[in-house]
Amino acid sequence: MIVDSVKKGLLSGLNTTWSLGKVIFPVTLIVTVLQYTPVLPFIINLIAPLMNLIGLPGDAAIPLVLGNFLNLYAAIAGILTLDLTVKEVFIIATMLSFSHNLLIESGVAMKTGVKLWIILTVRIGLALLSAVVINLVWQGGSEMAQGVAIGETAEINGAGAILIHGVIQALSGIAQLAVIVIPLMVVVQIMKDLKWLEAFSKALAPFMKVLGMKPNASMPFVTGLTLGLAYGAGVMIQAAKEDNVSKKDMTIAFIFLVACHAVVEDTLIFIPLGIPVLPLLLIRLLTAIVLTMVVAYIWNRTDRVQRKEAVYEQ
Repeated sequence: MIVDSVKKGLLSGLNTTWSLGKVIFPVTLIVTVLQYTPVLPFIINLIAPLMNLIGLPGDAAIPLVLGNFLNLYAAIAGILTLDLTVKEVFIIATMLSFSHNLLIESGVAMKTGVKLWIILTVRIGLALLSAVVINLVWQGGSEMAQGVAIGETAEINGAGAILIHGVIQALSGIAQLAVIVIPLMVVVQIMKDLKWLEAFSKALAPFMKVLGMKPNASMPFVTGLTLGLAYGAGVMIQAAKEDNVSKKDMTIAFIFLVACHAVVEDTLIFIPLGIPVLPLLLIRLLTAIVLTMVVAYIWNRTDRVQRKEAVYEQ
């Protein structure tokens, strides 16, 4: 049985990698190439005047654009080029915790059937709201942030070299995805066949119920929470096909995950910058829990009202 489970898991992992890779490759290629054109500097200059509204200097637009178009590592590289206070870095870190890698992760989330406007509204809305609240509430953090230097990006000249670099970066992104997703799918398949996943879902049932989801959404939920949106999406795509996870539960799960995913990596990565990471983690967790519970309550209430109206009409 284990051999069959491994075969099914490998096939599922390859199919998922192919599906998500079709999103990751073009987006990574385009954004990588844009780094070597006037486009990203233009966007940064466009956003800079708006920074003061959320308590940030104009040049803070650099890590925000890099983080949203690329990833947290690119954003941190941008932060290390600036003179920022602890409060300013904390605001940037909180914003990017909600809205980093926006293009790829939003595209991946759409593969599960979640609407793009929901993803963007939640992620960008939470990023802006968190910045405003932190700026108004926190009166400390005026000391300069301390960071550690990281390697500089190698200079690349020539259209051909830039294009090749973009293709390599895109393929590398897919390879990194495959290294995690394929073994993960094998493990998930084995857990399913051994009935461990069913037991795991039952154990999480009370928490899933509080968040307004059914127990069969537990595995993709936990995967996204610990490993990230892309890998959570891979498991969720499979769960939607095999476990009949409803579109409603997928949407609610992703509302939680877009607010709080990859909690270990996305939190620890900011430690070298000298900001308080525990409050950062708590902000993400509490925001995700409250937001998800509110959305699920409104959704369930609306469904009940519609069902009652349908009964009365009959």
